[in-house]
Amino acid sequence: MLGANALEVSTSPYLLQHADNPVHWQQWSLEALNSAVERDVPILLSIGYSACHWCHVMAHESFEDETVAALLNANFVCIKVDREERPDLDAVYMNATVAMTGQGGWPMTCFLTPDAEPFYCGTYFPPRPRGGMPSFEQLLTAISDTWNTRREEVFDASAAIVAALRNNSGQIPTSDRPIDVDLMADAVASVLEDEDVDRGGFGGAPKFPPGALLEGLLRHYERTGSAAVLETVQRTAAAMARGGIYDQIGGGFARYSVDAEWVVPHFEKMLYDNALLLRLYGHLARVTGDPLALRVAEATAGFLLRELRTDNGCFASALDADTDGVEGSTYAWTPEQLVDVLGFEDGVWAAGLFVVDSAGTFEAGMSVLQLPEDPDDLERYRRVAELLLSVRDQRPQPGRDDKVVTAWNGLAITALAEVGAGLGRPEWVDAAVVCGEQIFATHFENGRLRRASLGTHVGVATGVLEDYSCLAVASLALLQATGEEIWSIRARAILDAAIEHFADPEHPGSWFDTADDAEALVTRPRDPLDNATPSGASTVTEALLTAEALVPLEVSARYGELASAGLARAALILDRAPRSGGHWLAVAEASVRGPLQVAVSSVGNSRLLAVARANAPGGTTIMAGAENSSALLADRPMIDGNEAAYVCRGFVCDRPVTTEVALIAALQR
Repeated sequence: MLGANALEVSTSPYLLQHADNPVHWQQWSLEALNSAVERDVPILLSIGYSACHWCHVMAHESFEDETVAALLNANFVCIKVDREERPDLDAVYMNATVAMTGQGGWPMTCFLTPDAEPFYCGTYFPPRPRGGMPSFEQLLTAISDTWNTRREEVFDASAAIVAALRNNSGQIPTSDRPIDVDLMADAVASVLEDEDVDRGGFGGAPKFPPGALLEGLLRHYERTGSAAVLETVQRTAAAMARGGIYDQIGGGFARYSVDAEWVVPHFEKMLYDNALLLRLYGHLARVTGDPLALRVAEATAGFLLRELRTDNGCFASALDADTDGVEGSTYAWTPEQLVDVLGFEDGVWAAGLFVVDSAGTFEAGMSVLQLPEDPDDLERYRRVAELLLSVRDQRPQPGRDDKVVTAWNGLAITALAEVGAGLGRPEWVDAAVVCGEQIFATHFENGRLRRASLGTHVGVATGVLEDYSCLAVASLALLQATGEEIWSIRARAILDAAIEHFADPEHPGSWFDTADDAEALVTRPRDPLDNATPSGASTVTEALLTAEALVPLEVSARYGELASAGLARAALILDRAPRSGGHWLAVAEASVRGPLQVAVSSVGNSRLLAVARANAPGGTTIMAGAENSSALLADRPMIDGNEAAYVCRGFVCDRPVTTEVALIAALQR
């Protein structure tokens, strides 16, 4: 029988936060599940993550309470899970929670039979009855009583939930509509109908930054020249960049805005959001020359490298929403504080600039900094921002989740490599290379990936589809940014493992989120919809589409067929729910465009390569080097001793060009 709190050996910062609870927490394991069988008690499964504000609240109110802990320890096997380490468990039980309650979120609180089948699910429960919710103690007592006196009801409920989960876990069928210009037009028109034109973004509060969706829309604009689409992208990008969701003095974006105006953020800063938004703002700056987009891209890259970079050159998962248990206290200001730091004249000027007044936009008269308009004096703005940041750095800081997640580091590598190459920032590419090398050195062993590590310790959780797919895309981005073939070899190894272990052999183009040899759960999860992060299915399709042009012919056809099969299934998402397929839209736009490929045959520094990187539409595959130095450069020589660019769309290539003007014209066709 298991006893006592067993989280102190975890590699998860979230689990370590609960290691001192009086609750006898266990990590998810066969031993913990067997203990529930031996004790004949249900399982309390609590899922959250380290930067989650309400997870902290429930921990302080309930899990640190001796009375509640005694009730839990006597009547349940208590299992704590970090959703970021085990996205497979999170997906299964989140689906159950949504099925039972109509909504989900964290902390997630699920009660399971000893066979791990859910029979009652919810999210946060208060210490006292409130708003129609029972207190957590009342709930525990009721669940325990039902288990002991009406167990058949428990098993009936769990059987119904599991049956529903399994019925909903099938593959998405292929659509009658092909991936073509008409479908792209209809999907984009549907997305634009949902835009909040007055305030930017889509829908009402809370508002989440739609990085992948905006990337898809931007690629659509590049292909079609639609002014309405570009205006939508620019409106939302500017609204976020000028609102409180964006850190006006430190760079980087918070997880979401609690209001529809992007003013007050939920203060946690996630690696994946900032990686996706760096890719977007860098792309937008490259396409439009917008100085705001460029400034945000530079500051977001700076935030990643300054505040999330770990000692080994990878990137930490998140900054907490709370500082010493108080949400947002690191970031909010009063007018008096600005004057104290900056002096009277600059303090009053900054208060007007950043919309800080005595009423406050946040709590207790505090305000989150906004920037509705660029100041006339940018030099003064930079000086004031630097001074405020230096003072803010002396305040108590939010905790950092140092867990290195493979998928999210893949997103960061891709953004830094792609934007660094496109904007001429080689130091960002260098940082991406260091991170990529470290991930392969620590997370990739015997052809398989691990999900996460903490410091020098690699976690036991195996990689899921998004880990393989994001790292494959990252490897291909590094291949294009550096020209080093080792990244082609690594990308192929990752893709081949993904195909072997995650592809649905009975339904080409459909993917499972867990491997065929992973731990068996009540259902094998697969979710092709794009959410806060691009789905594993859309990202592996992106990798396959890109790799088709960058690998030898003997394997490229296989990758291309799988990419086409994946897009054929995504057509249904783009047709019926395009806002849930933002990354699919980006991948589909690249496919419809050709996909576009540029091979620059050159020796040494290449001016044509710089032109291609600065002007090629998003999703273009670009390689430079000597003839036959890579698959894309096979049989593509220089012309009369001069470097030459070969522009191809799918299997059709233009005549090679040798001038910058001719290359730009070829890219714009």
